[in-house]
Amino acid sequence: MDSLSDYDYDLPNSMIANAPLEPRDVCKMLVYDRATTQTQIKQFKDIVDELQAGDVVVINETRVIPARLLGQKSTGAKIEILLLKKLDLTHYEVLLKPMKRVKIGDVVNVSDQLSACLVSKDEVNGTAVMQLSCAGGATDLEATIDTVGEIPLPHYIHNGYATKENYNTVYARVDGSAAAPTAGLHWTPELMVAAKSKGVIFAPVVLDVGLGTFRPVKVEDITKHVMHTERYQISETTAQIVNDALRNHRRVIATGTTSLRTLEGCYAKYGTIKAVTDETDIFIYPPYQFKVVSALITNFHLPKSTLLMLVSAFAGRETTLSLYEHAKNNNFRFYSFGDCMFLK
Repeated sequence: MDSLSDYDYDLPNSMIANAPLEPRDVCKMLVYDRATTQTQIKQFKDIVDELQAGDVVVINETRVIPARLLGQKSTGAKIEILLLKKLDLTHYEVLLKPMKRVKIGDVVNVSDQLSACLVSKDEVNGTAVMQLSCAGGATDLEATIDTVGEIPLPHYIHNGYATKENYNTVYARVDGSAAAPTAGLHWTPELMVAAKSKGVIFAPVVLDVGLGTFRPVKVEDITKHVMHTERYQISETTAQIVNDALRNHRRVIATGTTSLRTLEGCYAKYGTIKAVTDETDIFIYPPYQFKVVSALITNFHLPKSTLLMLVSAFAGRETTLSLYEHAKNNNFRFYSFGDCMFLK
């Protein structure tokens, strides 16, 4: 199970979701009970029936920023800048397309208000550092990016259906991601209220999703894959809620792989869930033993992706691929705007 080819499957392009459903919670949900191996097809709005008092549902409150900046050099050469990580008030780690057309010191003009100067390149990782400037100074920089930037879409979405609203969760509040924590897109305010009234506890974390999420695994031996690093935050309140649930053997349910990686990454480093701002590069694949998460809400992921490997670690590789086939046979919608699974 260490071979990349073990995590491959075929998917017709017609099953890739290019637009979100409205309302968010009417998507299909494949429910799989790991203890009984029973499978059911429901809608996400039925998730409340699957939850019980005392369950802790962990959500990622990161917000996708319009991280795609389109500009040009003084020569007229068109350059695309993808913001990966904020380093300080004005410096960002970025991806450049095409990188070879931009030299140290070159300025890319994005709009009348915003420009970016190349500070350094990392040829090995294919990233760069740029200093961004706007007419209003550093204090107005993020607002300017929000105005002139575009949502960076996954490569498999080829239209303009993604907006700042529908490509963010209803609880997104902390700017910083280049991609959405997509399992959370199905929650609605009304559904969260219904879950809370049943005694379910929501515990927020923040993990800034980088574009590394979509980078393919390029080695056949997956144990040699180098995972991207992502920044996360866990509050004192969330640490207390999750640790209390673990002590009392109550379920900790991760909404999406980002919430799961936050929790398992933190526990792997500290042996507990700690109030901390840190980074994780945890790579989860079979036969990983989960220390925190006991149930998972997750979308359907790309073949040969680290996300599919993570889900395979949680439910078993053969079971996961069988569930994917079951979803295909029942016309589920795949990927970011697609349907979901509840693995319990």
